[in-house]
Amino acid sequence: MLTTRRLILKAALAGAALAALPRTLLAWPEAAFTSDSADKAMQELFGSTATTASDAITLTAPDIAENGAVVPVTVATSLEGVESIGIIVSENPSPLAASFDLTADAVPEVSTRIKMGKTSDVVAVVKANGKLYSTSKNVKVTIGGCGG
Repeated sequence: MLTTRRLILKAALAGAALAALPRTLLAWPEAAFTSDSADKAMQELFGSTATTASDAITLTAPDIAENGAVVPVTVATSLEGVESIGIIVSENPSPLAASFDLTADAVPEVSTRIKMGKTSDVVAVVKANGKLYSTSKNVKVTIGGCGG
């Protein structure tokens, strides 16, 4: 009986904590993630498609991905004032693979695993001080990950 009460109390407290979160923390860029083209995803996520190529961004990904279902990608930058980092795979059915919003005190480096349906350019887009910067790398996929 005591265990049941504790579980109910824990669940109620967890629900109250979620309800207290601001809606902006729970929001996600659904339109960007469901876009069917890289330009639409960029427009939805960043409000623009214009980027400046930058050597200050390091994109680490394999030259050949043996399994497109789990492609490790790391993006780091030495740019100041980084607000967000996005990873776009232009040949995927949904090109936006990942999006990270960063605080001013965050280290501007993210690492994740993405799905790639076929060989494509992987583009890292960094928003810093209100401007967009990018770099890209072509990754060859030998086994499909997006339904292949």
